[in-house]
Amino acid sequence: MTTMLKADEGLMTLPSDQDATGRTLGAEELANLAEAIESGTLTTTKGTFGKRLEEAFAKKVGVDHAYALTSGSSAIHVALGAVNPNPGEEVITTSVTDMGALSPIVYQGAIPVFAEVDPKTLNVTAETIEEKISDRTRAIIVTHLFGNPCKMNEIMELARSKGIPVIEDAAQSFLASVDGEMVGSIGDVGCFSFQQGKHMTTGEGGIVTSSDPDLARRMFLHINKAWGYGDSNPDHYFLALNYRMSELQAAVALAQLDKLDGCVETRIQNADRLSELVGDIDGIETPVIEEDARHVYWRYCLTIDDSKIKDGGVGMAAILKEKNIFTAPRYIQKPSFMCQVFQEKNTFGESGFPFNLARPEAIDYRSEAYPMTVKGLNDILVMPFNEMFTEKHIEYVAKHVRLAAEALRVN
Repeated sequence: MTTMLKADEGLMTLPSDQDATGRTLGAEELANLAEAIESGTLTTTKGTFGKRLEEAFAKKVGVDHAYALTSGSSAIHVALGAVNPNPGEEVITTSVTDMGALSPIVYQGAIPVFAEVDPKTLNVTAETIEEKISDRTRAIIVTHLFGNPCKMNEIMELARSKGIPVIEDAAQSFLASVDGEMVGSIGDVGCFSFQQGKHMTTGEGGIVTSSDPDLARRMFLHINKAWGYGDSNPDHYFLALNYRMSELQAAVALAQLDKLDGCVETRIQNADRLSELVGDIDGIETPVIEEDARHVYWRYCLTIDDSKIKDGGVGMAAILKEKNIFTAPRYIQKPSFMCQVFQEKNTFGESGFPFNLARPEAIDYRSEAYPMTVKGLNDILVMPFNEMFTEKHIEYVAKHVRLAAEALRVN
C-alpha cells in the first residue's frame, strides 16, 4: 500500500461544498451572470440562458426534452403532476431519501408506499419494489442514492410488465449510468437537483428530463402554471404552480454544466484511490457497485461492521471529527417514513388527507417492517466528498479512517 501522511502531521481542513473551497464556481459563471444582467431580461420565458441550459442538458443526458425549474423537490412534484395520480393512488418510493422527494407525493394527493432497500447500497431493487405493487400503484420513484445507480434493467423490466411509469430521482447522480445509459434517461422521467452540494449547483434549482412527448408536455405546463405558452389559444389548462427557474440561475447552471464531466471524473478517480487505501481494513467495506454501473460519488460511503469496530459508524465519526473529517453516520437518523409528518399524518388542516384514503397495508410505517433499511442505516458512514479534494486530502482521510478503526477494534 502507498505510504500515507505521517501520524504526527497536523490537522488538515478539507474542501467543503458549502463554500468556495469545494465548489468550481468562478469566472465562467460570473461572465454568464453579467451577460444576463446586462440583457435586462431575468425571466426564462423571455431570456436565452434557460433555453440554452435545457437544450444542452437534454443532449448531455441523452433525452429529447429537459426543463429547468426551481429545485429537485419541484422536479419530483412536476414529474408526479405529469403522471397525474388520482387521490388515494399509490406511489412506491424508497425508505431512505430526503423529504423533498416525498412531500410532492402527498401534495399530489397520492400515498407514499415505502419499499425496502439493499442494506449495502441503500437503493431500492426490483424485488423490494415488487413486494409493494398493488392495483392502486400509479408510479414508482427510484432514487440513485449517493451517485450509485439502482439496478435499472431489472426495475424497468418489472415496471414495463405492470404498465407503471418510473420516475428517476437523480439528484445525487449526475452522469451516473447503467449499461452505458445515463440515469435520467432510463425511466420515463428524470429529476435532478442543482442544490448547493450537488455535482453542479445554482444554490437552489433543478431540471426534469424525458423522451416521452406527452409527459414532457405536461411537465412543461406544470412548471408554468399550466399556461400553454406558444399555443394558438392558450389557457390555464389545469391546477399547477409557477416553478420556473430564473435566468440568473440558468446562467450559473450553464457554466456549471460545462464543468460537469471534469467534476465527475475527478470524483471517480478520488473514490477509486480512497477505496484502494482503505479497502483492506477489517470491518470496513468500500462502496458496492454493480458491474454494469458507473458510480459518480455525490458522497463516498463506508459500511462499518460494529461487531468488529466498537460503536460502528457513530464511533468512527466521533474520532474522525477530531481530525476535521466531518462525516454523517446513518446518513439520515431514521427511515424516512418515521418522520413526524407520516407518523402523525400532518398534512392539510386536520383532514389527514390523502392518508384517509389509503389501504392500511400501504401506510404500515413501522421500523419493524423494514429490517434491511434499519440495518443499512445502522452500518453506513457517509464521508465528506467533492471534486476539489486532492491526493493529499484523500490520503489524510484514509489515514485517519485506518487509525480510527484500529482505535475502536473489537478484540
